[in-house]
Amino acid sequence: MRADALRRRHALLRTARRLVAEHGADVALELVAEQAGVGVATLYRNFPSRAALLDEVLVAILDDVRRVVGDASAGFAEDPTGAWDRCVRDLADLDLGAVAEALSEHAEELAPAVRAAQDDALVRVEALLADARGAGLVRQDLSALELVVAVGMVSRPQPEAVRRAAPDLRERLLAILLAGLRAQR
Repeated sequence: MRADALRRRHALLRTARRLVAEHGADVALELVAEQAGVGVATLYRNFPSRAALLDEVLVAILDDVRRVVGDASAGFAEDPTGAWDRCVRDLADLDLGAVAEALSEHAEELAPAVRAAQDDALVRVEALLADARGAGLVRQDLSALELVVAVGMVSRPQPEAVRRAAPDLRERLLAILLAGLRAQR
C-alpha cells in the first residue's frame, strides 16, 4: 500500500475508534470520513462495510492491549510493581470501557481476525498475570478476562455532572482497583 493511502487508512481507523467511543457503533460513516479528512468513497475503498470497519477498530484496540502488555512484560524483571501499575493505567488510557460498550452488539459474531487477536491478547495478559502472581502483586484467582473487564468498567466515560463533581474520580477508581487486585498477605 502506498504511504499516502496507508496514512488515510490509519486516519480512518483512529477517527472511527474515537467516534465509536463517543457516539456508539452506529455513528454515521460519513462523519467518520469527514473527520478523518477523506471522502466517503475512500472510506469504502478501505472498509467495504460498517462491519469491516468495526472489525478493524476491534483489532486495533486489541493490538494496543497487546502492545501495553508487551511493554509491561519487558519492564517486569527490572521493576515488577512499576510495570504492573503502569500496565493497568495504560490499559485504562485505551478507553476500553467506552469502545467495548459501543461495540458490544457488533461483537456477537466476531470475525476470525478479531477472534484471533482477542485470543492472543488474552493469552498475553494471562502470561503477564502469571508473572504478577509469582511476584505477589495480584490475587491468585484473577483471570485475564476479569482484569480487562474491570479496567474497562473503571475507564468508562462518566457523565459531565460526575466529572465536574469528582474530577479525579477515574484516578481514584484506578487506585482502588489496583489496591483490590493486590495479593492478600
